[in-house]
Amino acid sequence: MSNYATYCRKSSESEDRQMLSIESQTRELEAVALKLGFKITNIFSEAKSAKDLGRPEFGRLVSMIKEGKIDRILVWHPDRLSRNPQDAATIISLMDSGDLVEVCTPSQTFRNNPMDKFMLGFFMMQAKFENDHKGENVKEGLKTKAEKGYLPSGAKPGYMNDKYAEKGSKKIMNDPVRFPLIKQCWELMLTGAYTPPKILDMLNNEWGYTSPTRKSIGGKPMARSQIYRMLRDPFYYGLFEFPVGSGKWFQGQHEPMVTKEQFNKVQIILGRKGSPSPHFREFAFTGLMKCGECGAMVTAEERWQCVCSKCNYKFTCTNNNTCQQCHTKISEMDNPLIRHYVHYHCTKRKNPNCTQGSVEVGNLEKQIDALMSQVGISERFKDWAIKHLNKLNDQEVEVRNASIGAIQEAYNGCLKKLDNLLQLKISPANSDGSLLSDTDFKSQKDTLMAEKISLEQRMGNAGKKVDEWMNDAEKAFDFAVHCRYKFANATLMQKREMLIILGSDFTITDKTLRLNLQKPYCFLKPVVEEVPSTSAMFGTDNQGLLTAQLEDEWASNPLVLPR
Repeated sequence: MSNYATYCRKSSESEDRQMLSIESQTRELEAVALKLGFKITNIFSEAKSAKDLGRPEFGRLVSMIKEGKIDRILVWHPDRLSRNPQDAATIISLMDSGDLVEVCTPSQTFRNNPMDKFMLGFFMMQAKFENDHKGENVKEGLKTKAEKGYLPSGAKPGYMNDKYAEKGSKKIMNDPVRFPLIKQCWELMLTGAYTPPKILDMLNNEWGYTSPTRKSIGGKPMARSQIYRMLRDPFYYGLFEFPVGSGKWFQGQHEPMVTKEQFNKVQIILGRKGSPSPHFREFAFTGLMKCGECGAMVTAEERWQCVCSKCNYKFTCTNNNTCQQCHTKISEMDNPLIRHYVHYHCTKRKNPNCTQGSVEVGNLEKQIDALMSQVGISERFKDWAIKHLNKLNDQEVEVRNASIGAIQEAYNGCLKKLDNLLQLKISPANSDGSLLSDTDFKSQKDTLMAEKISLEQRMGNAGKKVDEWMNDAEKAFDFAVHCRYKFANATLMQKREMLIILGSDFTITDKTLRLNLQKPYCFLKPVVEEVPSTSAMFGTDNQGLLTAQLEDEWASNPLVLPR
């Protein structure tokens, strides 16, 4: 007497979401059994992934087969039985031993013969292959998404996913309702006068914060553990780690709520030793400047200092969260004063006894701003200078066209020489090589070809030089007009790039930055000093002066327009 059992499985994993539900599988298998005249003695069903071992109902099915209570299985598809090699081997082993006679599906029956067992194993291992392949594709897709700056794990509190973006490119957007609330939490924390529990109480009870509602979840206030997790998350200043714990950090495309310095300040207020952010720190000017005394490179160092609100004792709090004098933790202080410093100083690698001290980054940036003010020109002077340069450019164009004409004439002559050389080589009179040997032909041809290539390059460069010169001049004048404003609002790397544009050979001696101005700023500096009306500072009180008057003044000044 045959003992049939049905086995139905539905996984919560994404690859099984299109599979029939357990109820649907059971209904379909009962219809198959009725059609074929099978009598079902046992029904097994479970919602469990078959990728891993340990399915309870599958284990019970195997035990009953070994005990002789079941000898045939009715299943929707072989991949319902197994998606891993161990369970697949168990099924094939039961058939080898004769305990399992056949495995039936609505479309096929697998019996205890070599071909059927091979096909049954193939279908189960094919499911294993597809599962692994999808897993690799998902990992690669998440990695690519992270490299683009999109957080693969979804939006954090205060943000939301762009549901209209293409799959794999879903950006993290500001949640218009929750972003200002979460940002206010950071701002209160930065004051040092509020603890996370107090902020959490205000967030939930005063401001009415609830998490976004998605299907049957969400719509709840923030938990205590979540606000601590949020205040320690580098995502809020623009970075995220993926996968978590891998040490691989990516710059997000989302709008940060705080700066890196503000984030570090919160970590210190929380009493954390160190920061969970990447173990690197960017400095704008490292690798550019040398010590004016010993010639060693200048490096930078970051320091955090806390002023205890109880005893007013100052102490370094980068890796220390407790006042050394009164032993009060920073997290327990009432509005502690947190100060942040970045100092540039000589590495002293060339001379350990170098006497040069350090200079604070604020002081250094003030010096750079002062240097930029020395070459800063007004918008009116820039417009006049560009207009004058355009006149010079017209003159250069005439010279350029004349030059190109001469080069073109030489080029045509070179082509004619090549033609004559070839005609001489192939002429009947030179059939024996008496007029032009192969060696002479090759030598003269190579010389003329080199001349031809050189003339072609000269023709191409003649037009470019004037255009490039004009573009470079316009960029330089525009930089001179706006450099101070842009520097004040620039990122670290933008400040570095602007300093490189301004000068070269940077040294620091006695906390003073010295450099050689690049062209054309080395020419603008004396003009700005000697002709005040060209300066960027010349403006508000002198707008009454007619532009024509200023242009006449500039045009007649030999420093501005050398004769």
